[in-house]
Amino acid sequence: MDKIIISPSKYVQGENILASIGQYVKPIGGNPMAIADGFVTDLVSETVKESFLQADMPLNMELFNGECSRPEIERLLAITKEVKADVIIGIGGGKTLDTAKSIGFYLQIPVVVVPTIASTDAPTSALAVIYTPEGEFSEYLMIPTNPNMVLMDTKIIAGAPARLLVSGIGDALSTYFEARACAVSGASTMAGGAPPLAAQALAKLCYETILENGLKAKVAVENNLSSPAVENIIEANTYLSGIGFESSGLAAAHAIHNGLTKLEECHHLYHGEKVAFGTLVQLVLENAAMEEIDTVINFCRELGLPTNLHDMGVKELNREKLMEVAEASCAEGETIHNMPFEVTPTAVLSAILVAHNLGSRK
Repeated sequence: MDKIIISPSKYVQGENILASIGQYVKPIGGNPMAIADGFVTDLVSETVKESFLQADMPLNMELFNGECSRPEIERLLAITKEVKADVIIGIGGGKTLDTAKSIGFYLQIPVVVVPTIASTDAPTSALAVIYTPEGEFSEYLMIPTNPNMVLMDTKIIAGAPARLLVSGIGDALSTYFEARACAVSGASTMAGGAPPLAAQALAKLCYETILENGLKAKVAVENNLSSPAVENIIEANTYLSGIGFESSGLAAAHAIHNGLTKLEECHHLYHGEKVAFGTLVQLVLENAAMEEIDTVINFCRELGLPTNLHDMGVKELNREKLMEVAEASCAEGETIHNMPFEVTPTAVLSAILVAHNLGSRK
């Protein structure tokens, strides 16, 4: 396979960077359309409008209705066409950003994403998740290019609930271990080829960065403050993990996350909280060294990420239900088959129970 790395054309991160959005967008489009939900619009609209005024540019702003669904994409597509926008800007959470990516794809115009939280590594990716209007998963939209620009205003992100940042750390925690497994197995990545050394290095740097900065960043954000540690974690959660997963590969941790969606007790959890436990299960599945497993368990406990099924709300360990989780994790096409050995539902069930017990120790 060819070695392939993909990434946004530009990644910009800094405090109060939203006040400069007009200057950053100007080189790639002269008639922007920005979308944001009601909460984010109230939070940022005055800053964004003033920035485009200072840049001597027009600005079209439209309210995003909250669901990245086909009808919502079609509605915003029509408005974006009508105003003849030549660049689309998504400001907010993942569904807003995915809607902007979809509009950019269908209209063949540049895309700028402005996350207001750092809870996943999705903003940098060439992927949008489409839901039904009722909020159920519908399909993945595979986009041939990554966003043209990602802007991360660390002051806004530091003001979001700490749990969201910690969830992003849980998502980023898996990046290195999944990349490592794919490097051994030779699995193809979401970029469509083998992982280059650069992507693997970013995945490893992601792990090192969250271990060093995670707890310090959590404490700062709990006080609605930024800090050097918060800056490092935002970059790790978003850019290092984003490039790391897309160009180095996914393996068991994310497949086990998908399996855990079978448990109703886990529906209240954020993506990264389930991925954190999935990472622990992957380490057990591959019989990683106890020292490494203990490092991950202790790190998760420090941050409040789940290390066992009880932490995730599962009161009773029902073998039949857990086997359903294991079977869903091993479904055809799941990334668990990127592991460097054959994986069966029985092996996954065993790893889940062992991980639960190891993560329950005091």
